[in-house]
Amino acid sequence: MPLLEARSLTKSFPGVRALKGVSLTVERGEVLAVIGENGAGKSTLMKILAGVQTADSGEILLDGQPVALRSVHDALASGIALIHQELNLADNLDVAANIFLGREPRRFGWIDAARTHREAKQFLDAVGLDVKPDTLVSTLAIGQQQLVEIAKALSTNARVLIMDEPTSSLSAREAENLFKVIRDLRTRGVSIVYISHRLGEVKQLADRVTVLRDGENSGGLTREEISHAAMVKLMVGRDLSQFYPHAPHRAGDVALHVDRLRTPMYPRHEVSFTVRAGEIVGLAGLVGAGRTEVLLSLFGVTPALGGTIRVNGKEVSPASPQEAIEAGLALVPEDRKKQGVVLEMPVRENVSLASLRRDQRNGFLNQRREVELSAEMIGAMRIKTPSDRQVVQFLSGGNQQKVVLGKWLAIQPRVLFLDEPTRGIDVGAKQEIYKLMEELARKGVAILFVSSEMEEVLGMSDRVLVMHEGRLTGELQRSELSEEAVMHLATGLETTATA
Repeated sequence: MPLLEARSLTKSFPGVRALKGVSLTVERGEVLAVIGENGAGKSTLMKILAGVQTADSGEILLDGQPVALRSVHDALASGIALIHQELNLADNLDVAANIFLGREPRRFGWIDAARTHREAKQFLDAVGLDVKPDTLVSTLAIGQQQLVEIAKALSTNARVLIMDEPTSSLSAREAENLFKVIRDLRTRGVSIVYISHRLGEVKQLADRVTVLRDGENSGGLTREEISHAAMVKLMVGRDLSQFYPHAPHRAGDVALHVDRLRTPMYPRHEVSFTVRAGEIVGLAGLVGAGRTEVLLSLFGVTPALGGTIRVNGKEVSPASPQEAIEAGLALVPEDRKKQGVVLEMPVRENVSLASLRRDQRNGFLNQRREVELSAEMIGAMRIKTPSDRQVVQFLSGGNQQKVVLGKWLAIQPRVLFLDEPTRGIDVGAKQEIYKLMEELARKGVAILFVSSEMEEVLGMSDRVLVMHEGRLTGELQRSELSEEAVMHLATGLETTATA
């Protein structure tokens, strides 16, 4: 008998049917990975299991008995806890207070601080977190905060832990520590439902895999069947034999020339490089290397402290994004939800945001042009949306990213900056983004992109510029590209001339 079972769950939202008769089982003491493209229904399913939302139809069984999970409180009382991708901690409180927030042990009507800290220590030990219970959460690293969330869930006597993209903000070392905690919890009989786009993690951790596609069950894999190819095929319904579609081709004239650029983050270091029309150049480096800061300075978000920038031979000094746009530059930012789209606005209005000045008529918005532009970009970007009036926050992450791309491509930029263009989106959407990059390069757009995914850098770049602590430490031609060569430069072990 499974510990937890969902049978034929269906859930609809305005204009979207998120789940269509989805079922899954969770056995005692196993790690079940739930994977699928953005928009496949994973988040909706997990929210239903955690009591955040209720299903329109279907049933949930716990220990073989039907249960009604109408609220988060109902789910916690049943032993089901959801750890969100964006941590839900009060960073002005200490660790113990966060673990028992709203459930504090009391003595004579007052919070029993001594007991709170004593019991918190037991749960911190259970997750292997060696910090004192009175430590302020704001002083902890993100990986430590993740463990506090797990300790908090265990304090509710959770038998099923649902983890939504738990390593999205963790370093490699923090992620490995989390994996150890997950394996330990499994041996103690706790069941883990693990959601991740990182298929390498799934292969490493999962006992079974359940795959969703377009709101329906696509299939499942046993431990012996789990492979990258098998997971991808079930997720997207096809083989991705050539995941990176990049085909090197002849580059044109220099579209972007950066000479001795100094950014506010690294004011003493000068950065110089070029990007040619039709060329895709990767900007690699470790976290804190200064890659994003270079893009922000080039785009006028944080204006450069010095140096010269030339676009198609013309010198520009963007003091604002508007000036950068007028110079033919466009930036797809790292955080699409905060900087890329206005979540509360429809697709149509988001797509036209960067083109408002260009498409005015007598000082007023040209609504006819706005409708034409949104239809054009929805088609070109292959955005999955019921209509251009759909509010962007209800789209999947991959489709939100396409809206951001569509907004900038509508201005027909000469140079396109991409900062982590595929972060937080699934493999199918990633390949579509890669194809769009390739199409733009063929049309002569110069592309400079930042990525922390080594395979992406190696697979999509004509050249790679590598940074370390604000400096360009080297340049690698496509024939020279390897993970070892990039990491050698990213750790500052060697400096070579850049062009």
